[in-house]
Amino acid sequence: MKPVDFVPGFDPGWLAAREPADHAARAADLAAELAGALRAAGGELVVHDLGSGTGSLARWLAPRLPGPQRWVLHDRDPRLLQLARRRTAELTDADGGAVRVDTATGDLTALRAADLAGASAVTASALLDLLTAAEVDALAAACAGAGCPVLWTLSVTGDVRIDPPDPLDDAVTAAFNAHQRRPGPGGALLGPDAADATARALRRHGMVVREAETPWRLDAGHPEMLDEWLRGRAAAAVEQEPGLAAEARRWLADRLAAVADRGLTALVSHRDLLAVPDRLAPAGPRPSEVAP
Repeated sequence: MKPVDFVPGFDPGWLAAREPADHAARAADLAAELAGALRAAGGELVVHDLGSGTGSLARWLAPRLPGPQRWVLHDRDPRLLQLARRRTAELTDADGGAVRVDTATGDLTALRAADLAGASAVTASALLDLLTAAEVDALAAACAGAGCPVLWTLSVTGDVRIDPPDPLDDAVTAAFNAHQRRPGPGGALLGPDAADATARALRRHGMVVREAETPWRLDAGHPEMLDEWLRGRAAAAVEQEPGLAAEARRWLADRLAAVADRGLTALVSHRDLLAVPDRLAPAGPRPSEVAP
């Protein structure tokens, strides 16, 4: 086992560890709705994936969408995009055709409707909680202005249940959620409020929104991910509340021991959303509730 240290790393190793849980959690029904809308539109699909990392969402979604396809992977980190190019080199669409992949390095929050001209869809995963309300509103406006659907997945909602429970769980959760809402250069990050704020922003800009709960369900089959997730959670909590350091170290040691004994499970809530321009929305009653 690794030493009991707070390791807040956000790196390719963490992205690889979480990929199976991400793939299992995402709302396949929302992806199927998107595929149906895009198939009806015809022609080559052009998908812009924001904050793409190593291309995990493309690897999950491209085989569910009709071909032909071209993906543009956007990220600030050229190192991650280099990995993404390698890891999507043999990507195929739902019809078995090869998917073309391009990459773009830069600040995705600066994208506007003109930058997305010709886009068939805009996607993202585990991104919105890292943005401010103003940044989310600008992205919603850009997508609405481009007239294309969006599928934005795996936004944390702040709800976590770990079994067996520990007396420090609530304090760690409160500190972690506060850390996710920390001030940034452009204002406070949305953190666990991102899914709700984004749905409201998209609706303000004339999009029809559907949402689905998409929790991680972590158990003895995810030891590496649980290890990294617990360390990152403790690190963020202590950064936000330094007075928790001693108790959090005990909490983390106990949690890691339970993972090693295959005796710990975690339910980590997320939410996916699919938004389409009103003209592309299916006829009939509009959903108003989050799907289970």
